[in-house]
This record gives sequence, structure tokens and C-alpha cells, in this order.
Amino acid sequence: MKWKEALAPYRDPAAFRELFDKLCAEYKYHKICPKEDAIFRAFDLCQKENVKVVILGQDPYFNEGQATGLAFSINPDDVLNKKITFPPTLRNIIQEVEAEFGSCMANDGNLDVWAEQGVLLLNTCLTVRQGFPLSHKNLGWNSFIDAVLKLLNSMDNLVFLLWGSNAKSYRPLFTNPKNIIFACAHPSPLSASMGFFGCEHFKRANEFLVKCGKTEIKW
Repeated sequence: MKWKEALAPYRDPAAFRELFDKLCAEYKYHKICPKEDAIFRAFDLCQKENVKVVILGQDPYFNEGQATGLAFSINPDDVLNKKITFPPTLRNIIQEVEAEFGSCMANDGNLDVWAEQGVLLLNTCLTVRQGFPLSHKNLGWNSFIDAVLKLLNSMDNLVFLLWGSNAKSYRPLFTNPKNIIFACAHPSPLSASMGFFGCEHFKRANEFLVKCGKTEIKW
């Protein structure tokens, strides 16, 4: 079942139409990240039936060209061409993976390789005005994200990685005892040393997946 059909029992059509109208105006009058055709890219790369791990971010990168539609991910070609800089938060994520496994499949910053294995890289707000972090926090994404998370909660044997206070605030939605939650500090340079480094979330996620008879993620 595709995301749209699966979400139908959970989402509020009126709220979603209102969000769509606001988004149309935002993209018309402001510079918005990511590009309009990439808003739902996380769902395109990780179909519902393939989800194994959910990583919950906050809102997209707000610097020009960085956001790709996947939480934390970038296009490494844009770094090579010096169109964007490598986000320090993403560098910390890669550092933790390397500390746990000795290497990282996504050390260039492109997390598509994770998404294609069943990692849903989901921001709790899917758009942002360029240069203005959290500018779409009250645009109406909360209704849509709540629906997504309630749907995911209805599924079994999933891993939820909650990094930072924003992600942890959604913890009450995860009530299914057949799923597992790992929470810690955000990987931002401001907080990574307060619990993200050394969290071993990636290793622990794989241990849970194997226990459930699923294939490990090649982080």
C-alpha cells in the first residue's frame, strides 16, 4: 500500500488542504527549502512497506541548496562544486557511525543509500524559508507529521531514533510495544558531546532488526 492510501485514515483532509494553500503562497513569494518537487522525497525513496528505521529530524537545512528532502542529507556534488558547505551536524552523524562500525556507507553526506534500505529520514517540518530556521514550524505540518507517526506506530518491529528535544517531544505518539525507541542528544555541534557521541544507536538499531528477523542496515 502506498503512503497516500495508508495515511488516509489518519490525516485531516481539511488541514492538509490548508497546508497546501499556504505552501503554494510560500513558494510563490519566498525562497523555500527544499525545492518544491523534493518536499516528499523521503517518502519516495522509502516506501511504507520497506520502513525499518525512522530517524526524526526537525526542519530542512535552511541554507541555499543544502536541503534534499531527506532529513540531514545533502548532495555531495554540490559540496565538491563549492555550492554548499558540509553541515557540521551531518559530519557528527557520520563520525558516530564510523566510531561504531569503522566506516560509513554515506560518508559523502548523501543519505539516499540509507533511505533505499528502509531508513525513513523524516523532518517534523518538511519545508523552511531560506535563511530562516523554524520559519514553517506553525505552517501546519504538525497535522501531517502526526498522521505519519501514528501510521508508523501501527506498524511492528520498527526502530525510532529520536535526537534532541524536538524529536523527543513526539515520543508519546509511540505506544506500540513491538517497536523500540532510542533517544539521545541532537548531533548538532552544540549538543553532540552531551550524549549523541557514543550513543551506539546505529549498532543497537541493527541488533533489534536482526532480533526481529530483518536485514541490517548498512550504515
